[in-house]
Amino acid sequence: MAVSADDQHQARGDLAWAISVGGVGVVLFTALLLFTWYFAATLFLIFAGMLLAVALNAMTEMLGRVVKLPHALRLTIVCLVLAGLLSGVVYLGGATIAQQATALSDTIKSQLVGVKAFLERNGIDTSYFDIGNAGAASAASSASATPGAAPTHNLPSAGALASSGGAIVSQTFKLLLGTVSAVGNFFIVLFLGLTFAAQPSVYRKGLLFMVPARHRARATIIVDRIGETLERWLIAQILTMFVVFLVTWIGLAIIGIQSSFILGIQAGLLTFIPTVGALIGGLIVVLASLASGWVAAASAFVLFLGIHALESYILTPMLQRQALEIPPATLFAFQILLGVVFGIWGIALALPLIAIVKVMIDHFKADEPPAAVAA
Repeated sequence: MAVSADDQHQARGDLAWAISVGGVGVVLFTALLLFTWYFAATLFLIFAGMLLAVALNAMTEMLGRVVKLPHALRLTIVCLVLAGLLSGVVYLGGATIAQQATALSDTIKSQLVGVKAFLERNGIDTSYFDIGNAGAASAASSASATPGAAPTHNLPSAGALASSGGAIVSQTFKLLLGTVSAVGNFFIVLFLGLTFAAQPSVYRKGLLFMVPARHRARATIIVDRIGETLERWLIAQILTMFVVFLVTWIGLAIIGIQSSFILGIQAGLLTFIPTVGALIGGLIVVLASLASGWVAAASAFVLFLGIHALESYILTPMLQRQALEIPPATLFAFQILLGVVFGIWGIALALPLIAIVKVMIDHFKADEPPAAVAA
């Protein structure tokens, strides 16, 4: 059957149009990947602010089930209650927290020096660890102050003084910049969270307005499901973090471990990071307990195992059974991937990110025809 010249021309035009659209799509997708790579820290900061807004909005909605007040007034009450609780903790236990944090830092440093010495005595190379320098420096200073040692009165040269002064200024500048950056990030997340939570419908409508009209209904369903999933997960996560903090604090206090309160706080906060956070928290608890003897360390290790079992087999299934159902291996692999690519931000926010991806996949799978799903 002969094909007319008009049909050939139309087919060529369709092929050229498809190639052009595909090329533009590849270019845009590559540009999006590059943008995400270079501005990952800023994007994660904005996402953290959105998570805070979701948490505040969830608590505001819970308060709305009890009292019928405007959204702005309920949000104000929630913020005032949270600020009051935080202020009360700082006022009543601020000195204790500061003292225990200092003691915990010194204990961890001394235990790391002891662990390094133990590994070196057993023939394990620890040259790639940057620990024990403080211990070596203190040992050197004590050796120089040993009675009977020949006193030295050699004054450092001007170059040595200039070098030391430059190093001190450089370290001080880095510490100052790190502190300012951390405080600035905290207030950025706080500001974004309060702003998003104050008018959630405005930002929701603005997000949906950018979606093409023919896909807006589907986008509305996906956005609402993501919001509901993150709300349920955050409320369950906050409850889990509080229970882990309380049990860790009371358990370590009964065992007789110093800095039990600050250890409970760090265990509760690290619970936000699944799998990795629990391992880091347990390692810190065991290292801090070694200063009180092997019996205390063994008791703390048993306590850590009990808390981990409580979190994994009781709290998480009970509180998050309707929020997230993600296989542990999938979550851990996703954490490793994001941690290697994006650092601490990727590890901390891996679970909410994979929750968003899961909601989208579940939605599109539900829209597939039964024959395609079976295949």
